[in-house]
Amino acid sequence: MREITLEERRHSAAHLTARAVMNVFDDVQVDIGPATDDGFYYDFDLPHRIAPEDFPKIEAEIARLIALDEPFVKKTVSREECAAMLAGQKYKLERLADIPEGEDISTYTVGDYAEMCRGPHVEHSSQIGVVKLMRVAGSYFKGDVSNKMLQRVYGIVARDKAEMDAIVERIEEAKKRDHRRLGVELDLFHLDPEDPGQIFWHPRGWSIYVTLQDYMRRKLVADGYREVNTPALMPRSLWEKSGHWDHYKANMFITESEKRIFAVKPMNCPGALEIFKSRTRSYKDLPLRLAEFGHCARNEPSGTLHGIMRVRGFVQDDAHIICTEEQIEEEVAKFCRLLKDVYSDFGFDKNLLVKLSTMPEDHVGDEATWQHAEASLAAACKASGLDYEIQPGEGAFYGPKLEFTLIDALGRAWQCGTIQLDYQLPGPDRLDAEYIGPDGKKHHPVMLHRAVLGSLERFIGILIEHYAGAFPFWLAPEQLRILPVSDKALAYADKVRAALAAAGFRVETDSSAEKLGAKIRAATVAKVPYQIVVGPRDEAAGAVSVRSRSEGDLGAMPVADLVKRLESEIAGR
Repeated sequence: MREITLEERRHSAAHLTARAVMNVFDDVQVDIGPATDDGFYYDFDLPHRIAPEDFPKIEAEIARLIALDEPFVKKTVSREECAAMLAGQKYKLERLADIPEGEDISTYTVGDYAEMCRGPHVEHSSQIGVVKLMRVAGSYFKGDVSNKMLQRVYGIVARDKAEMDAIVERIEEAKKRDHRRLGVELDLFHLDPEDPGQIFWHPRGWSIYVTLQDYMRRKLVADGYREVNTPALMPRSLWEKSGHWDHYKANMFITESEKRIFAVKPMNCPGALEIFKSRTRSYKDLPLRLAEFGHCARNEPSGTLHGIMRVRGFVQDDAHIICTEEQIEEEVAKFCRLLKDVYSDFGFDKNLLVKLSTMPEDHVGDEATWQHAEASLAAACKASGLDYEIQPGEGAFYGPKLEFTLIDALGRAWQCGTIQLDYQLPGPDRLDAEYIGPDGKKHHPVMLHRAVLGSLERFIGILIEHYAGAFPFWLAPEQLRILPVSDKALAYADKVRAALAAAGFRVETDSSAEKLGAKIRAATVAKVPYQIVVGPRDEAAGAVSVRSRSEGDLGAMPVADLVKRLESEIAGR
């Protein structure tokens, strides 16, 4: 018997969920039910409003259907046969009508339930395992707000009860770490429903943002990058030349001025090439590494927005390396070293996953150039000591790319870093960038699009959940909080605060009338790395009493010794 994949189990569980809901309730219309990255969902239209209270009886019916151990039978049918099979199911019939004439129609049947579906599925229902329903939400048919809202039921799959208990425990832990909840509790940011996909950063959250950006800026300068900044608004003519207008127009925010069309940039790459083209370049200028913390805007559908993880306005730690073909391998290797170094500073240095994404259907350039670009990128990746998996058809429209995925504290995968090899954009058919080669003739460079963190907003969201809001000392928005034991210690607290601030630390004083115990609890809830208790005896000794979030009570020490300890902690990260 062949090995059954998790995706097949999830997809098959979605089918049985649809069948179970139809068995439990009356007048059920079904739509679609795919596998997702963490489970599955299915969309329904029925008079009864499904609630969590309904989950036990639906789950019981799913368990009964799984125990029947019925086969999933695939069959290719005619359009007429499929229509007869789906009789009475209006959403399914509309999906059927969307399939082009002459295209094969694949169906799966399990017991008395038939579904129009490409698969894949398990061979028998017992191979699914255990199914648990998690939540229900609204979803418009075909994602169109002008259509009816359906009820989307989400579920998860496990091999047995023990695995399911472990999965549920991780899900509960993920809820506690949800960046949207912690962002409010820690006063980092807020999201306004009147301005979807935009972030209002509060002082504490912006401190993290600036610290992260400054950290990356130092890394980039040390690695030979030069920082630039390009306009947020660029003309349609430039986007047409670059190819983005034809391939990305639906995601652009477009405006008009003086009878000219402009678009807010969804990415930074054309601007980097415009800087390169601003004067004559020699091969001696290459590689030219141009970094930009460029603010981009993408018109993402409101239903896909997710906290600060997926937004409409964001900044990338973007850079474009303009180089010769001979320099590709070393530049990719250099980038990989930088990426691993950065991820290590955040504790993501283990289990790094790399994928090579190849030519998509919607691409520019000829196939031979694409094959050459893919081979070059693969060779550079191998030379960097990294193994990779192939992601067929997942490249950018202009070139193949390497994608780097990190694993967080809960074992979840996040694709962040990327480097993309582009022969198209600098070429004669696009933005026509040129340099003078050693032969005195004009040549077209290649361009590497690269980011380590990706969107800074999304990366901060990942960090919030990875650290559960308890940021490492060097990144924490409030690194130290001074806790005077009484008003008599306020003057000394101000003196200590000034000394620590002068040393470059982010420090605040709790001068409230609360007792010391309450101040300690407040600082603990705020996840401040160090609590500095000061009182008359500390002042007399010229010292402070230090409490560490990770190590507990460290006792009394002079401020100078505390500064040395903190500087050492930052240096060691």
